[in-house]
Order: sequence, then C-alpha cells, then structure tokens
Amino acid sequence: MGLDIHLRVNNSEEIALEYFENSHLYSLSREFCNLICRPDVIEHKPELDQIGEITNTEISLFYKMTEYPSEEEVLDMIEFAKNNTERERLKSDFEKRKQKVNGNIKQLSLLVVNLISKLENVNDLYQRLIITDFDSLNSTYYFSDFKKDKGKGYIGNNFGQDLRNLKRFLKLATERGSETVWFEFG
Repeated sequence: MGLDIHLRVNNSEEIALEYFENSHLYSLSREFCNLICRPDVIEHKPELDQIGEITNTEISLFYKMTEYPSEEEVLDMIEFAKNNTERERLKSDFEKRKQKVNGNIKQLSLLVVNLISKLENVNDLYQRLIITDFDSLNSTYYFSDFKKDKGKGYIGNNFGQDLRNLKRFLKLATERGSETVWFEFG
C-alpha cells in the first residue's frame, strides 16, 4: 500500500461519472504523488523544482494545490477544537488556505500546457536531474520517454503521461464549469 494523489474540483458532482468511468484517462500515478511530496522527503532540490528551472517555468501552483483542506480535515479539526475561539480560528485558517487556490483552473491549465510544450523538447530530462540515493520515483523510468504513454493510466505512468492525464482532466473540468482544482491524498 502507498499514498495516492487524487484530483478534486469545486463542482465534483458535475464530472464524477465521466471521471470514474474513464479514470485511466485522468488518473495520476503514485510516482506523481511522490514527486509532489518530494520537498518533505529529500535534502536536495526536489525534482519538480529542478524541472521548473530546466524549463524556466514557475511550478509553485502544484505545491499550493496540496494545501487546499479536504472537507474531512475541516470537519475533524473543528470537531476537536477546544472552544469556540479555536473553532473560529481554524475556520479562518482553512478559508485562507482555500483562497490561495480558489479560481486556479485556468492558471493551472496554462501551466500544464506550457510545461508539456517545453518538456517535449528536452530529450535528456532524467540525466539533467540530480541523482538521489532515495529514488522513490524510479526516476530512470519515470522521467524518460516523455512523449510516450508508458502506463495504463495509473500503473506505470511516466511524467509525460501524468501531465497529459492532468491536461485532459483540466479540459473536462473546465468544460463542466469547474473553477478550482486541488490535490487530495489518500
């Protein structure tokens, strides 16, 4: 078992059926989850940050998407608050975290399209990244063959396929009127 990353939107009911019936087109791999969590795992500059530098692309929006509080987190924290003052402080903190992400779908779509476009011209991505002793990404595989879909929509995806799946998801979500997208772990 391991940690997975899921895409969530402000109007999930509008895309739920399409998303689950065709999840192989939209799912992000466990390696993508590990990539997003790398700042807390390794001591050198995380691979996603390195890719941002290689492509001259601001990627911080990906990290901001991890800070959006899930409904379960909000309910659990508020339920265990010691008093009304703490409840109100927590509600305010959660609202601030949401505001950092709210309305991000167009900006994220542009980021993903831009990143895909730039990485299609980088043939040696894996060789340009810092080699690490703690390679939970299987980097040789994950960062190779960017233009090729190597997996089955979740298992065995490479970075290129994960970005293309994210791009498809954002297109679907935009067509269904979504305005905000974030990552949820589970």
